[in-house]
Formats: sequence, structure tokens, C-alpha cells
Amino acid sequence: MARIIVASYVVRYPVGGYQSWALQWLVGFQRLGHDVYFVEKAGWPGACYDPSRDVSSDDCSYGIRVFSDLLHRFDLGARWSFMDIQGRSHGLSRPQVEALFQSADLLVDMGAPDGDWLPEAAQTSLRVLVDGEPGDTQMKMECQRAAGQALPEFDRYYTVGLNIGTPQSSAPTAGLSWHPIFDPVVVDLFPPCPISPNAPFTTIMSWQAHQPIDFGGAVYGQKDVEFAKFMDLPKRTRASLEVALAGKQAPLPQLVAAGWRVRDSHALTLTCDSFKQYVSESRGEFSVAKHVFVATNSGHFSERSAAYLASGRPVVVQETGFSEHLPCGLGLFAVRTPDEAAAALDAICSNYERHSQAAREIAREYLDAERVLGQFLRELGI
Repeated sequence: MARIIVASYVVRYPVGGYQSWALQWLVGFQRLGHDVYFVEKAGWPGACYDPSRDVSSDDCSYGIRVFSDLLHRFDLGARWSFMDIQGRSHGLSRPQVEALFQSADLLVDMGAPDGDWLPEAAQTSLRVLVDGEPGDTQMKMECQRAAGQALPEFDRYYTVGLNIGTPQSSAPTAGLSWHPIFDPVVVDLFPPCPISPNAPFTTIMSWQAHQPIDFGGAVYGQKDVEFAKFMDLPKRTRASLEVALAGKQAPLPQLVAAGWRVRDSHALTLTCDSFKQYVSESRGEFSVAKHVFVATNSGHFSERSAAYLASGRPVVVQETGFSEHLPCGLGLFAVRTPDEAAAALDAICSNYERHSQAAREIAREYLDAERVLGQFLRELGI
């Protein structure tokens, strides 16, 4: 049994999808029999978002309450710590966290590659960065190097961009060796359930999750750039399409006029349970990818789409190069154009049960947390 510390950002942005994302890693390691803990730091002033009030501040009470309640349900209620902007620890105390790092076999840092926990992890046996923003992360690291700034030093570097560091992707590497990993999903946390005949294909997204990045003479954007290519998709398919959306810049009148059903993602997926419920009440997922993922052919496949597949909900998602790593054409489709997307949606509607079963099988075969994280630990020699 290994002692594993997972560092991520959930208390700072405690919406349902982020809670679910971190939970898959924690429960996945737990199911493999390991001693797992969660740690997080505020990082900067005003970093804590309260979706119930739509405000950001230094007040971490909302995020701590909802995430600690969730962790308690999985016997992880005494295995977390959050350090606020004043340096105060919530959950495990600072001395307990320092002792934990000294005895840990592995730190898995799933946050931005700024090395927040590297000082505490100086005596941890192995320190691994898992990049969740492929292309964007490596470009920012290259900019740091060009400015003469030292990069935080981890022992190994992983990325959910399955093509990063290969000839298939144009993304830089910042001089590092990147290893691929899928975001895992604990499949039995997403049991299939009956679906309404009128259920739409949905997705949960932010219009602009980050600012664009200017790199190498090109500007790399977010989902707003790619969604424009599929704006008229509702007119090309008999499937009903809905987007649960966050972002003040989203062109809501244009989306509605084009035939999209638009809902508030924070209101619908405020908790991990409501996130799971929204996914399960969907017929499937249609989603675009962030422009930086598409433009660099990063191979990104999201933890959100993994949740849809595990729920037995077929997925139609914009191609980022992930089709080289996952089977497509039954239960899962990688598309580049609106016509391809419409054909995939119509194919699913024509034989829904078959595609639903295939979706869940893909999750079990390729994305299951015990399989993904078991392989990850073997590669690390744990």
C-alpha cells in the first residue's frame, strides 16, 4: 500500500464537474488499496469562487463545506487539507500535512504547474505533475523558459493530451518528456438509468475558461472559437441539442436563434450529485473542444465525456486527435465538421441501445479508474 497525496483545485472552484473530476482520482487510488489524501492551497488573493453567490473572494467556507461533505461520503473526510490565503489550514493541520508529505510515496499535482506544494514535498519519494490543459500548459512553460524563469521540478510529467511530445501534435514540450494518461472514471459511480424519450444531447461548458495565449505568432483560444463552427448544427440533425453554459461573454441570443437550448451550468451542476444527474438525464453528449486542444492536435479527451460514457450516454465530440487512442464509430464519435456531427447524432438516434451499451463498454475498457491508475502506478514503479 502506497501513501498518495493528490493536489488539485476544487475548493477554489467547487462546481459539480470539478468535484467529480477530483473524486475519480481519489476514489480510484482508494479502490486500488492505497492510503490517499487531498491537499489544496488558495494560491492568490480572491481565488475562492462561490457559485451559489457568483462571487470570488478569500472566503473558502463554501468550497470547504461542499467538498468535505462529499469526501466524508467516501471515507475520505479526515484526509484533506486546504490552506487559505492567510496561511491557515482547514482540515488537517499544517504540522499534520508536513508530516504527511515526509512519509508519502507519491505526490500527484493536478493543478497548474507552479509547484505550489514542492517545498512541502521535498522529502516525498516521487513528485508527478499531471497536466490537464495540454498545449496551453506547455506553451506557458516555454514562455517561462524564454523569460529565463526556472520551471518547477517534478520527477515525472504526465498529460491528458495523449499526443503531446509526439509527431502527431504541434504543441511544444518545454524540453520535458511527457507521458500520456486518460482522466480516469470510476464507472460504477455512474450507473445507467432509463432515459426520457425527449431527452436532449447536452454538454457542460465554459464559453471562455481562460484567456487566449499568444505563442509562436499564433493565438490559441477556447471553446468560443470552435463553437462558432458548429453554431448551425441544430438545423442539420433531428436530435435535440442543449448546452449548459457558463461565461458572461456567451452570445445567448445567437445560440437560441440557431436552435440551441441554453441553460445555466452552475445552477444545473452545482454539486457532484447534480452533475451526475444532469449527465444521466441526457441522451448523450455533443461538445466542441477548446481551440488550443484542436489546433495542436493534443489528443485531449475530457473527464466530462468520460462521465457520459460511463453513464451509458453516447458521446459526439470534436476531434483533438483522441481517436488514435479510443475506438470511435460506435458509442463514441470524433468529428471535425457540422455534417460529421449531424451524421453521428442521427446514427446514435437510429440505434440508441446499441450505442449506449458501446459507450459504457468504452468507459470500462479504456477509462476505468482502477485500470488507468493501476497502469499509472506501475509505470512509476509503485
